[in-house]
This record gives sequence, C-alpha cells and structure tokens, in this order.
Amino acid sequence: MSETESRNFIEMIIDKDLAEGTCETVHTRFPPEPNGYLHIGHAKSILLNYGLARQYNGKFNMRFDDTNPTKEDIEFVESIKEDIQWLGADWEDRLFFASDYFGQMYEAAVKLIKKGKAYVSDLTAEQIREYRGSLTEPGKDDPYNTRTVEENLQLFQEMKDGKYGDGEKVLRARIDMASPNINMRDPVIYRVAHMNHHNTGDAWCIYPMYDFAHPIEDAIEGITHSICTLEFEDHRPLYDWVVRELEYPHPPKQIEFAKLYLKNVVTGKRYIKKLVQENIVDGWDDPRLVSIAALRRRGFTPESIQKFVELCGVSKAQSIADYAMLEYCIREDLKAKAPRLMAVLDPVKLIIDNYPEGQTEMLTVGNNPENEALGSREVPFGRELYIEREDFMEEPPKKYFRMFPGNEVRLMNAYFVKCTGCVKNQAGEVVEVHCTYDPASRGGNSPDGRKVKGTIHWVAADTALKAEVRLYENIIDEEKGVYNEDGSLNLNPNSLTVLKDCKLEPAFAGAEKYARFQFVRQGFFCVDARDSGPEELVFNRIVSLKSSFVLPKSDAAQ
Repeated sequence: MSETESRNFIEMIIDKDLAEGTCETVHTRFPPEPNGYLHIGHAKSILLNYGLARQYNGKFNMRFDDTNPTKEDIEFVESIKEDIQWLGADWEDRLFFASDYFGQMYEAAVKLIKKGKAYVSDLTAEQIREYRGSLTEPGKDDPYNTRTVEENLQLFQEMKDGKYGDGEKVLRARIDMASPNINMRDPVIYRVAHMNHHNTGDAWCIYPMYDFAHPIEDAIEGITHSICTLEFEDHRPLYDWVVRELEYPHPPKQIEFAKLYLKNVVTGKRYIKKLVQENIVDGWDDPRLVSIAALRRRGFTPESIQKFVELCGVSKAQSIADYAMLEYCIREDLKAKAPRLMAVLDPVKLIIDNYPEGQTEMLTVGNNPENEALGSREVPFGRELYIEREDFMEEPPKKYFRMFPGNEVRLMNAYFVKCTGCVKNQAGEVVEVHCTYDPASRGGNSPDGRKVKGTIHWVAADTALKAEVRLYENIIDEEKGVYNEDGSLNLNPNSLTVLKDCKLEPAFAGAEKYARFQFVRQGFFCVDARDSGPEELVFNRIVSLKSSFVLPKSDAAQ
C-alpha cells in the first residue's frame, strides 16, 4: 500500500489545502463542553486533532466550549484537563475558554444586527419550533423579523443589561425560513439566562448558542481545520455562514468524521449521571464505565487507547467497535511491560508435611519472561502456602491435572509436590490441603526426568500480603442489549465481584497507585487509585488473560 493510498480523507483534504495555499500551516483544537466526564469516543477526537497538529508541525489548542452555564461545572473542567494530559495531548500554553470571547461574540452579534442579518424575537421556544416547520414543510417568517436595526440594537442591549427574564427574548440570525436545512431557518444565536457562570460569574445574563459561538472561537484562534463528528455535518452551512457574514479573513474549514462507537457500553452523560446519583456506580470514574477517567482507574494505559483509536481508523462511515478489541490493545501493551507476580484470589492453605518447620528459603524468579530487562526477584517459600481453591479437587473429572489425592503437580518455580489429602471443617468445606515435596526438584524440574501435567501458583503463608481484588464485567447485560423498552438500562447484576481476603506475595508491598501487574494465571490488574492504601492494597482487574478476539490480518501486519 502506497503512502497516498494509506492516508485518511482528512489528511488528503489538508494536503490539498496546503498545496493550494488555502492555509500555510495546520492549527487544530479539541473543544469539549464541560458538562460531564470525557469517554472513549472523545479519545478519538482528542488524538485525531492532536495527531494531525503534530504530523504537520502545526499547533493544537485546548478550548472549553462553556457557553451553557446551566450544565457546566468546574469539576468537569478539571477532569477533562487531566484526561487530555494523561492521553498525551499537549496544548502547551494554548488553553482557552469560549467564555474568554464573550465580549467579542457580543460585538459579532451587534455587527450582524447592523448588517440586517439578525433580529430580536419575542417568540417562546415552543413557538419558534412551531414556526420553524418540518423536514417536508418550510418555516414561517417570525412576526418580529421586521424590527428595524435601531430597535434590534436597543432590545439586544436591554437583553444584555438584564431587563428581560429567561426565555423572554432571543436574538435570531436572519437567513432563510424556507431553507431545506432546518438549521438555517433563522436559528437562535443568543438567549437570556440569568445564571452564574463558572468562569465569568455574573458578568453576563445573555449567552451565545453553540452554533454561533463555535465558528467565532475557531476564527479568533486561527484554527485552520475544525474537525468534528458527523452529527455536525448539517450544521456546517450555518458554521460557514457565521464566519462569512462576520468577514473573518482566514475562515476555518469544518470537516466531519464518524464517531467512535463501542458495542454494549454506556456513554450518554444523563445515563451515567443517573448511575452515579443512584449509587449504582461509585462515581464517573467507576472502572465499569468507559469514561477516560474510569479506564485510567481500571488500569488502561494511554498507549493502549492510542492503539485502539488507530485500529478503529478515520472515515465518514459509521461503525461499531467491539470492546474485545480495546481489551486486545491493553493486553498487547502490558504483556511485556507488567511484572508477573503471584496472587491467590480464593485461597486455601496448602501444607507440605515433609518440609522443615520454621524454614524459609528464597527462590529467584524472573519478573517477566518476555522482558528480561524487568529483572528478577526473591520469592519466599515455606512449609505453609496458599493456593487457589479451584486448584484442588477431591474427586476430579477427567483431564483435571491439578491437585487431587495421589496426583503430583509442580509448584511454579519451586518443587514437585504430591497431594496426600485434605482437611475439612464441620460444614464439609476444605480448609487445608496436604502434600509432600521432592527436595530434589527445586526450581520445578525433577532430576530423574519425570513429567507432571499440572503447574499451579502459590503464595507463602507467613509473608503473604492481604488484598482486596475487584473483578469487573460489563455493567450492561450484553445478552439483552443496552436499553430496555422504557429506555432504562439493562444492568448486569454481576458487573462487580469483590474478593476481600486475597493473598499476595511480598513483592507487591508498596505498590503505588495505578501500578499494573500480571497476576500469574489470573489476568492483568491495577492498584486502585482511590481506595488502595498502605493498610490494605486494592486491585482492579483490567482484563483477563485470554480473549476470543482476533486482530484482522491486515491490521496485524501493520
């Protein structure tokens, strides 16, 4: 595949603009509204805009589109900044707020009034919708569109001065009530809202509408390519109208691409807000969600998300990605990065009856066989160990090669042991498994060449650390789909399993928040950034070790 053929459609548009001199450099931006946490879909937009700026040696702006104070909060501002920095997008010294330009937007609206391109209307929101018409019927002229320029200037000034209540008057652009594009039927560009703004306080009681504010912000900042998702395609004529009528010398170009959709996940802010409010999840960063903060807390890496976005590609065609592909990306990223340590999640005591009492020996174990640079560690071994409860059965089925009376297995990196039986409590539950060991098999190999089919991991009882481990599944019941008929969410009752008495080897001591490990035979896990502490470690399972997902050959070859 040649370089030209492999370029996406946005790159080809930019190449053409640079070649024709439409622009001399590339300047992009990411403009979120601070009304919630960002999710995996936003990661595509962030990385696309930032990636294009880097690719063309241009600039990348971070800008909050904070034109709607009814839904915005400083908490969301701070979380978004943290997410974008974590993903690796660097806005340098170019952090902006749409509210920084409220004065210029007001002057822009005055300019449109003076040109006869905007007027003040007294219609209610419901009346405006009624007058707008439908997809099959043209709209009707606003009865207030005959006001003179002088009247409109005075009324707009009075709106700004706080003379009118919320919804009492609006400023509309005068375009074309018969346009086939409903967005061009005299859209509202300013409304009255007596609200305290997180950035400007009570300085304003009128606020610009997004479709009016956004092109002005882009033009003021010198954005060359305003890259957004497909739902804004029908808004592009209005975007172009605003920058044309306001006579900006270097109008930005809007380009739309397909959103990143993930199958069977919840991204809607109102749904997540409800989950938070009803304590179904423990916040916007609950690891069962796909907000960027949640993925970070669960243990995903920026590199894994970058790879996922790259595999999804950039196009105009809508498609839905499988969550398994995101899991594939984190497995691929961590398999050589993460130390492989031993943790027993459902412990039962294993006692080696012929091992010397009170003796502890240290075994040298490599930290990751795929990455020798991670070195090795000393692991304590003794007479009493913990093993997984599922690694012992009194009456095993065929092809069960782990511990059962009379069977010999390998303790990983340690010795061959032969199971001799077990001890149960009054309820019939196994509380101890007993075995004998072969001292000549140190390191996990027998000198006489005999083979064993089962290898199990373990943790020495005397030095074991206690930990809480959280196992996550999709918060949505995938068999039923995301939504019920009434619009509510189909929640998976088994989306979180908490294991309270897990046993970990001493190498986990002092693990920092967000530290990632592979638990041998269990999966990849991350130290929980919120709840873990020196008294007890808390781990989140990032992903299991295996998946049915297979990367297509065309992608695997890249």
